[in-house]
Amino acid sequence: MSEQITQAAPPIPQAHVSPPGRLKRTLGGSVGRNLGLVIAFALLILVGTLTAGDRFASVDNFVTIIRFASIVGVVCVGMTFVITAGGIDLSVGSVVGLSSVVASLTAVQLASAQSSWLLIVVVALAVGTLAGFVNGVVIAYGGVVAFMATLAMLVGARGLAELISNRSTQIVNNQEFLSFFRADLLGVPILIWIFLIVAVAGWVLLNRTTFGRRTVAVGGNAEASRLAGIKVKRHMVYVYMLSGLTAGIAGVMFLGRTTVGTSTHGTLLELDVIAAVVVGGTLLIGGRGTIVGSVLGILIFSTLTNVFTQNNLSTSVQNVAKGVIIVVAVLLQQRFASRGSRSK
Repeated sequence: MSEQITQAAPPIPQAHVSPPGRLKRTLGGSVGRNLGLVIAFALLILVGTLTAGDRFASVDNFVTIIRFASIVGVVCVGMTFVITAGGIDLSVGSVVGLSSVVASLTAVQLASAQSSWLLIVVVALAVGTLAGFVNGVVIAYGGVVAFMATLAMLVGARGLAELISNRSTQIVNNQEFLSFFRADLLGVPILIWIFLIVAVAGWVLLNRTTFGRRTVAVGGNAEASRLAGIKVKRHMVYVYMLSGLTAGIAGVMFLGRTTVGTSTHGTLLELDVIAAVVVGGTLLIGGRGTIVGSVLGILIFSTLTNVFTQNNLSTSVQNVAKGVIIVVAVLLQQRFASRGSRSK
């Protein structure tokens, strides 16, 4: 018998598909989006320095920019959760005004003088949280569209604030309260510290807790979240309560900064808040949110306002610039969202 020697056929060369590089994956995620915001922020600082010189590029001016952004920034944290969950809250500005009015009532101030100035803070936070609770219940259990429910709260809360205050300005007389909010800690105003604490707490809550993961899940697909065991309606109530809580904090900050409570506090604040959150990268359709992006968004708008002010440009031009930024941000969101849906 003759031995037949067979040789194995050489392996057929296969096309090598290399996985996407780590840098590409990183830039395609939240880091890349935030990096874009940082670059835009840096460009604004450069423009301000070139056009306004030392008036802009001073430590005091940068502190002013952050302090100006702090009140709106606190509300942005709560709004980030609402939009991430697939909702919207148009009432935050009116809730800010209502909480400042109720907290500055004569009865509240007299009670705080006999106990502690913290009572003013507690009352403002309670009013904001209660308004958020009403919004959440009407939306989640009443089945009212979030836009309409919060629009009704916008009108109702502002009207209630006007009735309670009789359309008058209420002066805060508690000196301990005022001294606290006028103080600096390590050379930084208290308002900025409050903004920092709320932003860090919001980041931890959204990115490192079950509550945050459920918020993203509900915004991505509410029905799938319900089937997965998440109590969607109850969670939406919590989300709107959180938004109301941050509005109450902003009301306290307004009291500390202006020393008065008035129904005009927070007028049109919701527009700046929603714009900053959307520009920051939180999807209007829900399912993705970023606290860092929201903070950068409000800092960009605050810096833009400061640059225009330093160069004596009209507010009309500022509004046009803000409008263009918002439209561009939404268009980019739609592009990234459609690209993400095609890749699935």
